[in-house]
Amino acid sequence: MEEYDDTTYGQRIFEVYDELYSEFDSESIKLLTDLAGDGPALELGIGTGRIALPLLENGINVQGIDASEAMLSRLRSKKGGNEIDVLIGSFADFEIGRQFRLIYVAFNTFFALLTQEEQVQCFQSVSEHLSPDGVFVIEAFVPDMGRFDAAHQTVRAVSVSESLVQLDVSQHDPVNQQVISQHVQLTGEGNRLYPVKLRYAWPSELDLMAKIANLRLRHRWSSWSQGQFTRDSIKHISVYGH
Repeated sequence: MEEYDDTTYGQRIFEVYDELYSEFDSESIKLLTDLAGDGPALELGIGTGRIALPLLENGINVQGIDASEAMLSRLRSKKGGNEIDVLIGSFADFEIGRQFRLIYVAFNTFFALLTQEEQVQCFQSVSEHLSPDGVFVIEAFVPDMGRFDAAHQTVRAVSVSESLVQLDVSQHDPVNQQVISQHVQLTGEGNRLYPVKLRYAWPSELDLMAKIANLRLRHRWSSWSQGQFTRDSIKHISVYGH
């Protein structure tokens, strides 16, 4: 994936993204609505609006940032999509000119920033745009090195039917904390490849990034319903503030 950049994922998957990832936890909408209160919200990596549009329906003034014009075209084709102001570009380093009560990034999208430097810069940009009583919410998986074999790779069957086979094929670079994957679809009509590259970070590393940006951890849950975060949790909802 030598040519992979921050637009590649969206440009390749936008046509089937909503088909593959249409579901979301309704508790996420409830919690984010509560955290936004009466202030504006900003979504990092807004994509096709899976979270932003339900928040808009709840009366939240939502803005977004995304690098993929193709994903944003899908957002604008949906009811309410044209009501959301979107900045096109990376959410590592941005300038909007206003503060937000809520800034959030869901579905592991924070890890789309492929270096530690970019991730630290994102926290700093968020800190500059967060109101004094605002919060920054990250939904992310807890890294699991047990997924990979001794050669630092894995192949997983997502689904198998008479007409479709979906595979996830990944290689792990533990030095740079990066995972390079292909979501593979095999059908009788042809095959499709949807590449994705990410740079994971441990919860403790995210907390240090927050500290660098003068933010602190307020809450960490295992789910949007605010379940307790334990050593067995496979993901976390982390809430930072000034």
